[in-house]
Amino acid sequence: MRVAVIDLGTNTFNLLVADVHTTGFDIVHNSKEGVALGMGGINEGIISDEAMERAFQAFEKFKQTCRSLEVKTIVGIGTSAVRDAGNKAEFLHEIKKRFDLDIEIVDGLEEAKLIYQGVSWSYEFDKSSLIMDIGGGSTEFIRIETGKELEFISANIGVSRAVQLFSLGDPLTRENKNQLIAWFEENSKELENFRSCEVLVGASGSFETFYEMVHEEAFPNMLQNIRIPRAELIDTLDWIIDSTSEQRENHPFIIPIRRKMAPVAALKTKWVIEKFGIKEVVISPCSLKEGVLRRFF
Repeated sequence: MRVAVIDLGTNTFNLLVADVHTTGFDIVHNSKEGVALGMGGINEGIISDEAMERAFQAFEKFKQTCRSLEVKTIVGIGTSAVRDAGNKAEFLHEIKKRFDLDIEIVDGLEEAKLIYQGVSWSYEFDKSSLIMDIGGGSTEFIRIETGKELEFISANIGVSRAVQLFSLGDPLTRENKNQLIAWFEENSKELENFRSCEVLVGASGSFETFYEMVHEEAFPNMLQNIRIPRAELIDTLDWIIDSTSEQRENHPFIIPIRRKMAPVAALKTKWVIEKFGIKEVVISPCSLKEGVLRRFF
């Protein structure tokens, strides 16, 4: 059965086309479009007209791809920017009218569960682990420990929210860093109930960029998790945190949609590593869209 999943992220729209069979799935196509759906309105609870137009352009490309690959079933999932938008009904109506596609809006808890289900395709949780998915509107955390119940948190500390909420310097000032960390803490208080973890599992997205910067090569196209040296990752995060927009613009492994928000993503990742005493870092190529595929088993 050939299935397409479209993840309407706050920054990036992702398209996954896969052939689902009884024991798993085979990837046919995987692509992304930088839409920045949350820019210009996420903190006010709206999707701007300009952001809608970028979204429709991405959908047009995705629909063409699905037609060419003879996809019969398409699932669209709306996350933070869509679920918090007061004008989401208008946006979803227009998608239905133009592309004959219904979008399912998931709440933060369901989003975190789908991320866990996606990551579990590629990672066996043999140590206490914390999954982190850095989004534009929210960031999801899932704690896994043998013999313990799964713990899920979705916090509205996305990178798009941050860059539109604060007047950030170029590069970040010490005051900016303190403001952001205080904001992370204030808006993710449930994390105080999480115990320390040995392993941080980064769910695709920004973590793929971190990998590419450390290794100076494209992220491998495979369904396997990849360990990344903690010390090298910290060095890369520090570089991003203290970089200027010009430095990021000229870096060959930071894609355009991530250049503006990369310092916030890097600061948040370092904050989590220190907060939970992380000893190992693993990057999973899977996230929400792979989790959605489990519905077809």
